[in-house]
Amino acid sequence: MAALIQKLFGRKKAPAPKQTEPAEPTVNQQEKADRQDELRQQQLSQLAASPSQAELESLATAGVTAEIRLSAVKGLSDKQALQRVQKHAKGKDKGVYQIVRQALQSIKADEEEAQHRQEAIIGLIRNAQDQAKSDDTKLFEPRLEALLKRWSDLESHATETQTSEFLQAVHQCRSRLDEINAEKDQQTRAREQKNQRTETLTLLEQTIDELKHPSEDAEPALASLDALQKTQENRWLEATRETTVEKQEQKSYEALMLPLRSYITALRRLGQNRDAIQTHLNEPESDPTAVKELLDTIDWPEGFPLPPLLQQLANKAGETPRKNLENQSATKDSAEQKALADTLTQTLSQLEQALEARQLKESRQLFKAAQQQFKQLDRKYSQPLQARIQLLGGQLRELTDWQGFATRPKQIALCEQMEYLAEQPIEPEAKAERIKELQNEWRGLGGSSDRELWARFKQASDLAYEPCKAYFAAKSGLKDANLEARKTIVEQLQTFIDNADWQSIDWKAAEQIHQKAREEWKAAWPIEFRDNRPVQKDFDALLKRLEEPLNEERRKNEALKQDIVERAEALTDHEPLSEAMNQAKALQSEWQQVGITRHREDRRLWQAFRKACDQIFARRDAAKNEQQAQAQAADEQAGPVLEKSHQLDESHPLPDLASCLGELDALNHEPLSGSAQNQVRQEQTRLRSLIESLRSQEKLNAWKSHVQSRVAGSLNASDLPGHWPKLAESLEIADAAELVIRAEILAETASPADEQSKRMEIQVQRLADGMGGNGNDQSRLAQMESLVACWCQLPEDESLNQERADRLIAALEAAVSQPA
Repeated sequence: MAALIQKLFGRKKAPAPKQTEPAEPTVNQQEKADRQDELRQQQLSQLAASPSQAELESLATAGVTAEIRLSAVKGLSDKQALQRVQKHAKGKDKGVYQIVRQALQSIKADEEEAQHRQEAIIGLIRNAQDQAKSDDTKLFEPRLEALLKRWSDLESHATETQTSEFLQAVHQCRSRLDEINAEKDQQTRAREQKNQRTETLTLLEQTIDELKHPSEDAEPALASLDALQKTQENRWLEATRETTVEKQEQKSYEALMLPLRSYITALRRLGQNRDAIQTHLNEPESDPTAVKELLDTIDWPEGFPLPPLLQQLANKAGETPRKNLENQSATKDSAEQKALADTLTQTLSQLEQALEARQLKESRQLFKAAQQQFKQLDRKYSQPLQARIQLLGGQLRELTDWQGFATRPKQIALCEQMEYLAEQPIEPEAKAERIKELQNEWRGLGGSSDRELWARFKQASDLAYEPCKAYFAAKSGLKDANLEARKTIVEQLQTFIDNADWQSIDWKAAEQIHQKAREEWKAAWPIEFRDNRPVQKDFDALLKRLEEPLNEERRKNEALKQDIVERAEALTDHEPLSEAMNQAKALQSEWQQVGITRHREDRRLWQAFRKACDQIFARRDAAKNEQQAQAQAADEQAGPVLEKSHQLDESHPLPDLASCLGELDALNHEPLSGSAQNQVRQEQTRLRSLIESLRSQEKLNAWKSHVQSRVAGSLNASDLPGHWPKLAESLEIADAAELVIRAEILAETASPADEQSKRMEIQVQRLADGMGGNGNDQSRLAQMESLVACWCQLPEDESLNQERADRLIAALEAAVSQPA
């Protein structure tokens, strides 16, 4: 405190004596002022001449004016010079001190930003390298694109070495991505082939079942069955090409195709001998021996019902008719399917309970089990459960998303705990135990799909375990064990190379040995460098001996693949297209048979081969596009006709409707698209209904006119249709009252109360005559027309009056309004 007070008061100067008049400057004072002015001019000139950092530092500390010092310090950019100026100006020159302080803060901020960028660059390179080695292929390409996007922001601040490391890691990632995509394509193709085989087996099962249980009066069509057999044989051939087919699946196909072929062959023989069969059937007495020989010639397969023609021939030969036996295996299969369906139902119930309890791990296991059980069910038992399993799958995805959202804060907290643990000087064994606990907690949360968060936790774990690693290595003699492991690798590699028969060796196995030896050698670390030197020398020499024949074999195989590429390129213009496609598929199979190659060269050849194959199959796509273009042109041609049809309704004349219907019928032969065909069919149906309705209405109006004219007595017999007298004669009706009641019965309308007994009598009589319904052999309107014809032929009497005419007209209107 005393020192501060002394310093504070030591700065105060004694007050100058008061002068009544300004003093005259002395000679010394004038010379001092001149020198000061001259020095100021020199320093100003120095400032204007682009001074160096050292000169600016000198001016900032020794400038004669505040303006010179401030101008000099503003030009300073060297950190150490600024620090020296700050130290000199502290407590002496407030303006210079503030500017220097701000400049140093700016430099510090730039340095921190540069440091953060370098840390980000190093982390980005590490992430790219980790991704290139990672076994996690989920969202591989989006993660790579995210890395590239972040690198584009930091690339200008990276060194040449860092840029080279990152680009090398990205190249490895892209190579890995190509392998992943190729594997996905292969898996997609395998799934598609599996679906095609499943559909083939299903179709064959349905076909054989339909042949074994045909509908009544159904005759098998040889042409359609023959086409189905050839189609499914080709389909199965394509679905089993270049893929592994289970023996049971192949057996199922052969077991289904064999009876189908037998059936088609027998059906063909039946057609060839149809005339001979008919001859035997037409003869009153045929030779039973000849008939049996004919049956043996046709040789109808067991398990399929005999066609009616063969059954008649068998009866004529005196053979017992073949009976349709129940398929006991079908009953057994049905019981197994029902048991599987019950098991799946129980699994789905357990899955619902697990989802309600939000047990993610158990829910995933149960859903996987349910999917496997679902695949074993046939369509009959799987279809009722399909919607339920899809719903539960959606709930499982929602639970997975929710679990990720809920666990992220906990995972961030684990990262922070691990980072804090890495900074603490804890005893190695206790520290390792705590690291293990945090890692178990991380695994207990189900891991993380966030790669950056996982990389952060892993980096912190590695950093925390670094001192423990050295401790445990020293404690367990890890380096000695690794040295012995490397010596063992050298001995094993030496034995393999000395005993290998390079004329008949499995090259892929040899390549794997080469790769495995390198991996195990690398894994045997840490190791004492001095002790490892001679072992490393032997290992390198052995690798070189192994690589020589491997490289020779790779070059040989690369030449084979180059030849395949050239043959594929020659097929790009080959005609016919189907032959080119078949040869391209054969080349793809041949490609798969070629042995080991260098990875980079293999990728180059594969890209060229794939490009040629794509060009071949693009021609097929072009043909499809041409068909689509034809369909589009046909749709455009049909557009005006459909638009015209949409505008027509019951208010338009009948000839317009018929004309438009004819135009729609003409479109049936055009190559329309599926949607356009549906529209045309809908409009055809609608117009036919309108035409039928209008014609019925015209007929009703004519009938009503004849009914009224007969009551009024103005009916002219020449105006009636020529067939009406014959229709009237077919009905034995006593009077107009009975006729009207019959019309009301047909139209299902009520009759007056005083005529109910008469109506009941007529209905009983109709039942007795076998006409209890609304029609017998004739339609309702046809019977109505007979009644109207009879009305017009009735003799004049009192039963023929206006009241009954109105009732008859009402019945006619009701009958016409009802559906046929």
